[in-house]
Amino acid sequence: MNLDDLQTIRQIDAQDMLRHLVGLPDQLLAAWELGHRLRPPDAQGIRQILLTGMGGSAIGADLLAAYVQPTCPVPVIVHRDYDLPAFASGPESLVICSSHSGDTEETLSGYRLARKRNCRLLVVSRGGKLGELAEAQAIPFWRFEHDGQPRAAIGYSFGLLLALFARLKLIPDQDEAVRAAAAAMQAVQEHFGPGVPTARNPAKRYAGQLMGRIVTIMASGALAPVARRWKGQINEIAKSAAQFEILPEADHNTLQGLAFPESTLNAHSMTLFLEAPSDHPRNRLRSSLTRQTFMLEGLGTDFVSARGEDQLSHMWTLILFGDYVAYYLAIANGVDPTPIPALVSFKQALNETQ
Repeated sequence: MNLDDLQTIRQIDAQDMLRHLVGLPDQLLAAWELGHRLRPPDAQGIRQILLTGMGGSAIGADLLAAYVQPTCPVPVIVHRDYDLPAFASGPESLVICSSHSGDTEETLSGYRLARKRNCRLLVVSRGGKLGELAEAQAIPFWRFEHDGQPRAAIGYSFGLLLALFARLKLIPDQDEAVRAAAAAMQAVQEHFGPGVPTARNPAKRYAGQLMGRIVTIMASGALAPVARRWKGQINEIAKSAAQFEILPEADHNTLQGLAFPESTLNAHSMTLFLEAPSDHPRNRLRSSLTRQTFMLEGLGTDFVSARGEDQLSHMWTLILFGDYVAYYLAIANGVDPTPIPALVSFKQALNETQ
C-alpha cells in the first residue's frame, strides 16, 4: 500500500476520520472553554471522585486521573463496569458519568445506583437516556456537541473534566497548559498530514513498521493511559491486534515471558515505548533497559518521544501521533478507519438477550 497516494486514502477513508484528527487541538481548547461555562456540581465536602464510563468515553477519565494525581487532594478512580464500588455512597462521593451517546448500559447502571445511594452526580454526554435522566432529575448535565465516534471526542471527554477539576479548585488553573498543549499539537501535526511524504512523515513510517504485527505499547506514569489510547485506536481504527503494558509493573513479570513462543514473538510482534522528559527518572531508565532486554531477545522495538515543554503537551502530542499512526495503519490495511462493525454486532447481540 502506497501511503502517499492521496486518492486511495480518500477512497478508503470514506467517512473522513481524518478531519477529526486534524480538529483535535481545537476540540481540546473548545472543551476547556465550554467547561468554564457550564454549571458544576457542589464540591463542598467531597472526599472521593469516581469517573464511570466505557471505551472512548472512559479514556478521557483515565488521562485526567493520571494527570491530576500529583496535585488533587482527593482520590480519583475510573470505573469501567456495571454498578459502582461500595465506597461510592453518600454526598461525600462525586460520581461523574461519561457517555458519548448517553445510552451506554454500564454507565446508566452506575448513574442509577449513584442516585439510589445519594451520591453527588454530574453527567457528561451528548444526550441520550443519561441526558434525559439528568434533566428530569435536576442533575448537573454537561452536554457537548460532536458528530463522530466516541473515540474521536477525546478532547471533550478530557477537556471538560479538566475544566471541572480546575473550577472546583482541586487542581491549579490549567489555562496556560491547555493552550500550550494545543499549540504543540498543531506544531507536530504539520509533519503528519497525508500530503507529507512517507520519507518525512513519522506517522506513516511507524504505521509501516506495525503492518502484520501484534503491537504492544509500553509507557509509565501519566503516559500509561496514553499507551492505552494507542492500543484502543489501533484496535478500532486499524482493526488490528494490540495491547498495552505499564512500567514499572511490566519489569516484574512481562520480561520473563519473552522466550516463548519464539517464532511467533520474533516474527509477528512490535513493542513501542512511549517516552517523555516528564517521566520519572527511574522509569526513563527502566524504559531504556526494558527495550534493551526485548532487543536482546530478538524482538522488534522502537521508541516514540513526546514533544512540548510540559507534561500535558507530552501527553497530547503522543495522543495525536498515535491517532495518526492508527489512521495510516488502517489505510495500509485497506479498511475504513471509522466503522466498528464487530463492536456494533456484539452490542446488537447483547441487546437481543435483554
